[in-house]
Amino acid sequence: SADNGFAPASPPYRTPGGSSVHQGKSPAAGAVRPSERWADAGAMLKELELEQYVSNFEEEEMTSMALLEDIVNRSDGEKELMEALKEMGVREIGQLVSHQRLAAQLKAEASALPALSIDVSAQPITRTVLRVVLTLTAAFEWRDRLHGGAESWWIWVEDSDTEHIYHKELWTLTKQQALEPQELSFTTPLFEPLPPAYYIRAFSDRWLGVETVAPLPLANLSLPSARPAHTDLLALRPLPKSALADARFEALFRFSHFNPVQSQIFHTVMHTDDNVLVGAPTGSGKTVAAELAVLRLLREYPGCKAVYIAPLKALVRERMADWRAKFVQGLGLKMLELTGDVTPDARALATAHILATTPEKWDGVSRHWQQRNYVQKVTLVIIDEIHLLGEERGPILEVIVSRMRYMAERMSQPVRIVGLSTAMANASDLADWLGIPHDSIFNFKPSVRPVPLEVHIAGFPGQHYCPRMAAMNKPTYRAITVHSPDQPTLVFVSSRRQTRLTALDLIAYCSADEKEGQFLNMPMGELEPMLAAVKDPALRHTLAFGIGIHHAGLDEADRVLVEKLFLGQSILVLVCTSTLAWGVNFPAHLVVVKGTEYYDGKAKRYVDFPVTDVLQMMGRAGRPQFDTKAVAVILVHEPKKTFYKKFLYEPFPVESCLHEQLHDHINAEVVAGTIRSKQDAVDFLSWTYFYRRLLQNPAYYHCADATPEGTNGHLSLLVEATTADLACAGCVEVGEDGVSLAPSTLGRVASYYYLSYTTVALFHAELHDVDEGPTALSDLLRVLCDASEYDELPVRHNEEVVNEQLADKLPWPVERSRFDSPHVKANLLLQAHFARAPLPMSDYVTDLKSVLDQALRILQAMVDIAADAGWLHTALGAMSLTQMVSQGRFLDAPPLSDLPGMSAAAEEALAARGLTHLAQLVRLDAQALKRALGGTLGARQLSELSGLLATLPATELEAAPPPLAVEAGADCALSL
Repeated sequence: SADNGFAPASPPYRTPGGSSVHQGKSPAAGAVRPSERWADAGAMLKELELEQYVSNFEEEEMTSMALLEDIVNRSDGEKELMEALKEMGVREIGQLVSHQRLAAQLKAEASALPALSIDVSAQPITRTVLRVVLTLTAAFEWRDRLHGGAESWWIWVEDSDTEHIYHKELWTLTKQQALEPQELSFTTPLFEPLPPAYYIRAFSDRWLGVETVAPLPLANLSLPSARPAHTDLLALRPLPKSALADARFEALFRFSHFNPVQSQIFHTVMHTDDNVLVGAPTGSGKTVAAELAVLRLLREYPGCKAVYIAPLKALVRERMADWRAKFVQGLGLKMLELTGDVTPDARALATAHILATTPEKWDGVSRHWQQRNYVQKVTLVIIDEIHLLGEERGPILEVIVSRMRYMAERMSQPVRIVGLSTAMANASDLADWLGIPHDSIFNFKPSVRPVPLEVHIAGFPGQHYCPRMAAMNKPTYRAITVHSPDQPTLVFVSSRRQTRLTALDLIAYCSADEKEGQFLNMPMGELEPMLAAVKDPALRHTLAFGIGIHHAGLDEADRVLVEKLFLGQSILVLVCTSTLAWGVNFPAHLVVVKGTEYYDGKAKRYVDFPVTDVLQMMGRAGRPQFDTKAVAVILVHEPKKTFYKKFLYEPFPVESCLHEQLHDHINAEVVAGTIRSKQDAVDFLSWTYFYRRLLQNPAYYHCADATPEGTNGHLSLLVEATTADLACAGCVEVGEDGVSLAPSTLGRVASYYYLSYTTVALFHAELHDVDEGPTALSDLLRVLCDASEYDELPVRHNEEVVNEQLADKLPWPVERSRFDSPHVKANLLLQAHFARAPLPMSDYVTDLKSVLDQALRILQAMVDIAADAGWLHTALGAMSLTQMVSQGRFLDAPPLSDLPGMSAAAEEALAARGLTHLAQLVRLDAQALKRALGGTLGARQLSELSGLLATLPATELEAAPPPLAVEAGADCALSL
């Protein structure tokens, strides 16, 4: 385009007003073309449908526009005409163009021209990689006629000195997103010596000349220090398991010798009490380090407890299954799972030797360590995948470790921490925070694997996700036939829908090669009875060709069957979602990572997997007992190929995210009494990994001054802002001195129920009684579903259409403009749960489970907040909603519908005898029940119903009035 931003074009093109403009249309004979003299001003007039006025006011308009351009240039030489029009008032524009009637239209058209405001933040990850965070704000008025449902921009990062473009991507802004600022983050390379600046350029994909440029200064950027990252693998003789010197312990391991990594860490883990960090690739046997630490605890400190913390429930279950066989059956220990699905009672926790839990659950438990003896008895904490400290849930891990170390110091009882991770670039910082001696850091190179890994990376062009995924299917099939035609293969994809589409395409390529059964490794006659029991139709079809699909939406029986067939090598290809990489250990000879992006429902766009996830997927390649080498094939979007080439072979540094989620953790420590003032909060932060990284890489945390005084000032400002937010939300009370901190009721509720401070603030603002009567249950449900805990409920691509169809079948209305909102989806799922309505797909069944997992906890907090405020009707309404969630029905549904075997015919039979309430049925004897329902229920159903009714509590309540007359307001005695 021309420098003025609006290049003339010969064919017709669409203007902001919607008309077609032809360059070839000439003015009256002898007249001078305005565009030849006005340059961009004339082109702008044509864009805004002013050409019809040129013939009548040619001289005046030329003079006015020249004057306008002259004024704009004199006011700010770099400000373009459109920006000036947006900033001027209507009267100013009218005076300048000598046409007051047209000024309002001119102003409106200028305001509708798409424009972005860009704020840029730079975070150096390493000395050669920079993370760029853009805050993009729509600076125009959205009009459906002009902009439709979405506008797209190309985002470039360019170096003007070398004329290189280091990053480019297409970014789409929807009408809904235009209402608030959007965040976009990506990585770009750095080269030393640093250039003065990079430039971020955003230009419209369909509007000529519409672009925004923002500088990214680099001259004063503070880069992290370079440190040696790796521990050399020593050439040691493999250690026999007899080194354990205990026959019971030796029987736990099926191998005869420890592998090289395990041999090198054996002495430190088994014969010292030092904290230990083991960083090694997936599949190198790190779990043995945790088992050795447990064995030392049993030998040296009987009566103490160990806690195993893993980021996913799937990992916790896998460890439970593995260690139950070793420690429970082998050594007679007691082991308990502590997750959202399983919550043992306090007595069981007190007698258990090993607890396996998730970070969130242990955070909630350990917040009250002063009152819980079983927490105080923990002397070994094993943290699996500790490199996830840098991911979204990392702050919870950070607070757990800081709290356990604080508890150990207060009780003068050491707590040993064993961290397991992949190789890291800054392991020394992590070790310094954990209090690990230098000789207890084992951070091996990514290449240190029992089975060498051969990695192939292929890039695919194309800006649209779905066609690009389809283009990857044939290379996936070729990779399987070349590298693993008769050995197990895992294909990782981003979504459940992609598991089905990929599997079907692989079957099509098998048919094209006339090798339909090449991936089936068992007689079809044996498989057919199994297929008959499979509930998922897509899985039933693909299994017949030796290809399985695996995702969280599968029925439990289907998932168990697929896992059994793949582990037994009856089927050779398993197409699965990325979550399987963190769950059950399914090693394969070949791993194909088909695409490194997934759809983020919250951001409403496709975003990259964390590098740690890709490394975890690759780590599934290689079976030590079968393979001498393994293969991983990574299929990526072409622009990201260079990035993955670098970080698949170099360790990734671990940065802290605590500063992004500080409010809830500060509130929890204020409630626990650990923090009583703002200075205590600063001291608390000095225990964290965030503090260590702030000193090492201040630019990543937006700290401009890297001196000790500067970092202390940065921490003080962070604490001031956090406590101000908590005070504004009503969770923390700041003393009159402006320094002391005390918890409020809202803060205690948030900490006790493990809720976000924004949720309790929302409840306090939204929950109230009205003079006319109780708050409507539909309003309470809306408030419940607006809780921050449902922010991450996935709304997948195109699910807003499904949500709209589901809403039409449910009784309570929702906001119809927000069908792509996770909060509206949570509302619909709960209504479907109450109405016992069929859900549209298996994904929604999984989503409903996650909604129900949190609903009761949030509702209990709602009841407490309403009761504390004295809102009787709201508290009772929240209790009714709690009962609805528990029973899975609306409050006004027939009360007998919860009983087993109770059909519409059975209810009619009971109603005919005047039995419509549960209390009436409880008082019926077995014979009377048989007479009432004998014609509709069988003997077995009657027996089950009768047995249930016998267990229900039934009480008689009688009240006697006071014997004497009582005056109003006086005390009296009642007999109940």
